[in-house]
Amino acid sequence: MDDPLEIAFMVYEFPPAIVGGLGTYAGEITQQFVKSGHDVTVLSLNDGSLPTRDVWKGIEVHRPILIDMEESFPDFVREDIRAWGKGMEFFQRIIVYNILSSAKLLNDLVRREERRFDLVAAHDWLSLPGGFSVRRGLDIPLVFHVHSTEKGRTQGGGSRTIHDIERAGGEKADRVITVSFAMKDDLVSLGFPEKKIRVCYNGVDADKYSPGAVSEDERRVLREMYQIGEDERMLFFVGRLVSVKGADRLVMALPTILENLKAKLVIVGRGEMEDHLLNLVRTEGLSEEVKFRFEFISEEERIKHYAACDAAVFPSLYEPFGIVALEAMSMEKPVVVGAKGVSGLREIVTPAGPGQCGFHVDPYNPYDIAQGVLHVFEENSKPQFLGRNARRRVLKDFTWQKAAENTANLYLELLER
Repeated sequence: MDDPLEIAFMVYEFPPAIVGGLGTYAGEITQQFVKSGHDVTVLSLNDGSLPTRDVWKGIEVHRPILIDMEESFPDFVREDIRAWGKGMEFFQRIIVYNILSSAKLLNDLVRREERRFDLVAAHDWLSLPGGFSVRRGLDIPLVFHVHSTEKGRTQGGGSRTIHDIERAGGEKADRVITVSFAMKDDLVSLGFPEKKIRVCYNGVDADKYSPGAVSEDERRVLREMYQIGEDERMLFFVGRLVSVKGADRLVMALPTILENLKAKLVIVGRGEMEDHLLNLVRTEGLSEEVKFRFEFISEEERIKHYAACDAAVFPSLYEPFGIVALEAMSMEKPVVVGAKGVSGLREIVTPAGPGQCGFHVDPYNPYDIAQGVLHVFEENSKPQFLGRNARRRVLKDFTWQKAAENTANLYLELLER
C-alpha cells in the first residue's frame, strides 16, 4: 500500500467489552483498516478484567487499569455533574480513562518505545479529552468522530459539561466525521463549523449477516422458544431499552397491528425502560403477544433472531445511523424505521420505488408505526421483495470495507492538507 497510516484510535468501548453500536463499529472498522495495510493502536476503557496490553485480531489494544478518585473527584467537577449522584462515578471513570490512556500513549508508546502516529481519532465526547492531549503532545491532527450528541441522546436535555466538551471538539478538531447527513445538519445547528464536517456511513459484515448463515431448523427452534406459531408473523426489536429507541411506542402500536395480522413481538435488550415496558404490556393486555428477553445477547444469537423474524422494527425517535437496521437488511429482512428528526435510518432505508426495502414511519405515532408494519404484509410476496432489495442495498453501499476505505481516504485528505 502506498500510504499506510499509523492511527491512534481512542474509543470508550472495544471488543470484547461491547455495550452498544459504538463498540461494534470500533471492532469492525479497525479490522478493515488493518486488512488495508494501516496500523491501528486502540486505547479503550478497562473494566478491571481485561489485559492492559493485548492484540485483538491484529489490532494492538491498550486498556490502562483505572484508579479510584471517588473521594476527591466531586471537588473538581461542575454542579451539573455532581447532580448525577451515583451516576457521577461513570463520569469519573471516563475522565480517568482519558488521562491514563493519553499518558500511556505519549509517555510509553511514543517517548519510551519511539512509536509514531499520523493522527489521533477520538470517538464521541467519551474519548475527546484524551484526543486533545495527544493532539497537543504530538502536534498531529485530531479527528473527532461524532456518533451521537448529548442533546440528541437526551431529547434536548443532558449535561451542560458534556455539551461543552462536544462543542470544544467541533472547534478544536482538525476534522469532524459523522455518520449521516442528518447528523451533519444537526451538528451545524449546534454550532459545529460546517467546513470541517464530513459524512461517512457505517457498515455491516454481509458475509456474517447472511440469510444462508442460519438453517431452517435453527429458525424453527428459535421461533418455538418464543411460542410463535407457523401461521404467526414474528416482529423483532433489538436495542437499548431507552426512550429514544421507541420500544414503548412499538408496544402501543401492537393492538392495531393485531386487528389485522396474527403476530407476536419479540423485544431483546437491556435498559432503564424494562419496568415501564412490562407495565405497559400488562396494561394493554398483551402478555401473550409480547415476548421480552432483557439481556445483551451474543452476535450469533442476534443473527439467529434476524433470520427467524418476518420483519424488524426500529421506531427510533433519535437515531444518527442505526447499525441494527443494516444487520436486518443484510439478512434479507424488511425493516420499518423511525424517520423523523435526526434519523440516519431515513438515509439507509429506501421507502418506495423498485428498490424499496422497507417503510418510514413517524416514531411518535403508534398508529403510523402499525400502518408501516401492516404495509410490509399487505401482499404475500411483499416481505420477500423488500428483503431481497434490502440485502442488495447493503452490498452496494453499506459494507465495512467501504466504510473503512471512505474513512481512511478522509484521513489521508486531511494529512495531505
